[in-house]
Amino acid sequence: MFSSISSTEQTSWQWKWVNGLAYLQSSLLSPFPHGFFTRHFADYSLLDLTQLLSPEATPYQIKQVHGKQVVTPSEIAQSPEPRVTGDGLCSDGEKQALWVATADCTPVLIADIQTRQVGAVHAGWRGTAQSILPCAIARFIACGSRLSHLRVAIGPAISGEVYQVSEDVAAQVGATLFPAEENLSPTMILEQLWQWESSPLFPDPEAGKVRLDVAGVNVLQLKQMGFHPEQIAVAPYCTYQQNEQFFSYRRRQEKGVQWSGIVKIV
Repeated sequence: MFSSISSTEQTSWQWKWVNGLAYLQSSLLSPFPHGFFTRHFADYSLLDLTQLLSPEATPYQIKQVHGKQVVTPSEIAQSPEPRVTGDGLCSDGEKQALWVATADCTPVLIADIQTRQVGAVHAGWRGTAQSILPCAIARFIACGSRLSHLRVAIGPAISGEVYQVSEDVAAQVGATLFPAEENLSPTMILEQLWQWESSPLFPDPEAGKVRLDVAGVNVLQLKQMGFHPEQIAVAPYCTYQQNEQFFSYRRRQEKGVQWSGIVKIV
């Protein structure tokens, strides 16, 4: 059912089975109840999924809008709106399960091994172009976290090899990797990215198009912030190419989503 992965990747990612279904976990976050769930859990409510991870936790979600807003459960509880908008969640109490939904966008789960705070981020290309993940990390730092104590697991998303976008979109996302060079044109941004050894760009046969590794850009953003590779785990699964496991809006314009969540216990 599941694609083969290398021995190194197997030490970072494992399938956990429940009720005859499998969801993905990262050993990087092993002290924290968490999961990147597949399409097979589509009939499960968030409360159901939370029960699988931690029966005593309360689930929290946001109305995702492809932006860079990061909120806390307290802010959700205090809001007069029925659904608070945002694309990132950071814990601010105990027994909080934080959830984001994705189809091809990048789900990210974050944990502080010292303070035990956790976070969840929805990083599509628009959110990545607004540095949603660095915004979430900044919120952790503002709440007392140290960068060296943070662990980041990036879940299944559409891979760069198959994600066709316009050159303009690629330049918008790529611009986040040149924060000190505000005057770079889109053409200059792409020219520089093509030269990088770990370029997030892939060629596309259609004029004016490229293929973009959004998850890879998020990794590069983290490294520019000072993260070391051992603090980051990237799932070796593509939502577009692995139809049996994942919904993919790009593949079939399906409305289904995968949920990814992490629990703050104490």
